[in-house]
Amino acid sequence: MLKEFKEFALKGSVLDLAVGIIIGAAFTKVVNSLVTDILMPPLGLLTQTSDFVKQWGIPLPIPGIGQTTIRIGSFLDSLVQFLIMAFAIFLLIRGITRLRAPAPAPVAPPAAPATRECPYCTSIISLRATRCPNCTSQLPPAE
Repeated sequence: MLKEFKEFALKGSVLDLAVGIIIGAAFTKVVNSLVTDILMPPLGLLTQTSDFVKQWGIPLPIPGIGQTTIRIGSFLDSLVQFLIMAFAIFLLIRGITRLRAPAPAPVAPPAAPATRECPYCTSIISLRATRCPNCTSQLPPAE
């Protein structure tokens, strides 16, 4: 069982998947930082809040429990992160697809003709014919 696991774990596709997951996690951190640290502070200036993500929301009083908040800022933060990630993945897949574009199909040589012309009456006849069906002339062998 250990030998089978070793073969499975060392397959190229499994290693590629592991590398992809690690790079994806690192890329996610970069995108999260871009959104939270660079894109959201200007939105905070527009909404007059110091921390747009945490402070922009709708308070809801719940009788007997207290108050909760619908955190619109947090939702918009996640939405912007998702859109950036989706766009980056789109560009990546688009680039890979263009690299893997199928090569043009080879041009096949023209097919040999299946018919010929009768040398006596000039009608079109089968290449395999030994006698013309129109003028009944005996035909020379096809070339």
